[in-house]
Amino acid sequence: MRVAPEGRGLRALVLAALAFGLIGPIAAGLWATARAGFGVMPVIGATEASLAPWSALFALPGLATSLKVTAFTGIVSTLLSLILALALTAALQPRLTGGRAARLLAPFLAIPHAALAIGLAFVLTPSGWIARLLAPILGLDRPPDIALVGDPWGIALILGLMLKEVPFLMLVSLAGLTQIPLAQHLAAGRSLGYGRAAVWLKLIVPQLWPLIRLPVMVVLAYALSTVEMGLILGPSNPPVLAVLLTRLFFAPDTALLLPASAGALLQGGLVAAAFALLWLTERALAMAGRFWLCRGGRGHGLDPILPLARGLGMIAAALGALAMLALLTWSFAWRWPWPAALPESWSLRAWTGAAPGLARALGLTLALALATTALSLALAVAWLEGEDRARSPRAPWAEALIYLPLLVPQIGFLYGLNVLFLRLGLSGGLAAVIWAQALFVFPYVMITLSDPWRALDPRLARAAASLGAGPWRRLFTVKLPVLIAPILTAAAIGVAVSVAQYLPTLFMGAGRIATLTTEAVTLSSGSDRRVTGAYATLQTALPLAAYAAAFLVPALLHRDRRALRGGGA
Repeated sequence: MRVAPEGRGLRALVLAALAFGLIGPIAAGLWATARAGFGVMPVIGATEASLAPWSALFALPGLATSLKVTAFTGIVSTLLSLILALALTAALQPRLTGGRAARLLAPFLAIPHAALAIGLAFVLTPSGWIARLLAPILGLDRPPDIALVGDPWGIALILGLMLKEVPFLMLVSLAGLTQIPLAQHLAAGRSLGYGRAAVWLKLIVPQLWPLIRLPVMVVLAYALSTVEMGLILGPSNPPVLAVLLTRLFFAPDTALLLPASAGALLQGGLVAAAFALLWLTERALAMAGRFWLCRGGRGHGLDPILPLARGLGMIAAALGALAMLALLTWSFAWRWPWPAALPESWSLRAWTGAAPGLARALGLTLALALATTALSLALAVAWLEGEDRARSPRAPWAEALIYLPLLVPQIGFLYGLNVLFLRLGLSGGLAAVIWAQALFVFPYVMITLSDPWRALDPRLARAAASLGAGPWRRLFTVKLPVLIAPILTAAAIGVAVSVAQYLPTLFMGAGRIATLTTEAVTLSSGSDRRVTGAYATLQTALPLAAYAAAFLVPALLHRDRRALRGGGA
């Protein structure tokens, strides 16, 4: 089959754009960070390689504790999130078919990490909502002396990470199930007398795991290197490693840039070690699973896992909803004495008093989200259209390339990338922030759009070609209109990811680009919960509005088609 020349050209253009716009910046950032980590930083007069940055890093007080807490919170939160997501998928799968799963999980996916962390802090602190609700029952006349937020073990951080990652892992698991003959396997297992939970563990999960391995690695990498959630929910002295390194990078003493760069390399090594541990665990479980299968047994004792998972899922959903409601309530509260469950008086002063700052932050956040999402969508459509025209199947290396920015810790290359942008005169402006955010928005947009695009019936394009439509006309009059729903969904996810970006905006904006996320994280360490609630509420509203538009616009565009089908019936 002859490959069209424009297909080869478009594909080559996209690959070049990815090489220079995606892989190039990450590689350059890692190289610059590695040089600084070994003492080479001409901007401060260090021109010879040495191990002095590592010595200074290991001499920092509390580094060992930071490493332990980082490893504990990252691994435990990922493990618990995966177990709960798989159990919930097994328990709720019959009810989450079609687009229902996306509609139910969308609110939790849309909530930015920082906003969820702030809302969860409002709920879990000693004077938070849970303590207020329990105070009359327990007879408390003052907030209890229990510090769950910022505890040394990072329990609140683990809980916050789980609330964000369980919906994501459920969504990718449900998407993976579409590639498995699920109904046949469930029927075969039940006909042999196995319980539903045993069928899932013995038949479904082993086939599903290869399809969700990369998303699980993304979750693990984020959990080990999160900054905004670590700042808000994690321990403070010493903090998790990523927070410690961020403080070093932005310290007034420029000499601390060298040990901070060494720490960024250590952060990358920690994530790589976690990936290796995941690989070893996968191999060990595979051997144990084969032994378990050979032993037989129908596994009916596992069935209580499913109702337990449903109960835990309801608790998690209620806690997430309570966190979001706490943001909104605090933004309008005025006088809220202990132990009242609701404010005694309400006010708009938090919104009106912060209106100028809110307006500026909202404008910048919206501009960055629209620009970054549009750029990422254009690149994703060009990639997929190039595949179609070149008649090229999906390549495994291309999928790994897409996931690369999500697997490398942000702090491992953003400082080096900032140094590179400084030399090019790009740092501190909107263009630099858009470029940096696109590194993380594009993978999510591409992952969301690729499967619906590749599932499009090729006969539609062939019919248009037979009527004389060229490749560009087929793209704009056939493919894009038919795929409007997945395109808008990908755009909504892109907006949500862009709004949630904290570290790229902080590094590449040089502290001069104040978005809703950067302002909310900064305010979270202050004492005025009302203003913090206003910023976090507005930060949450943008992605929710994008998701609502992604669901409503296709319904409005296709309402005439449904009317015609109804009339024809």
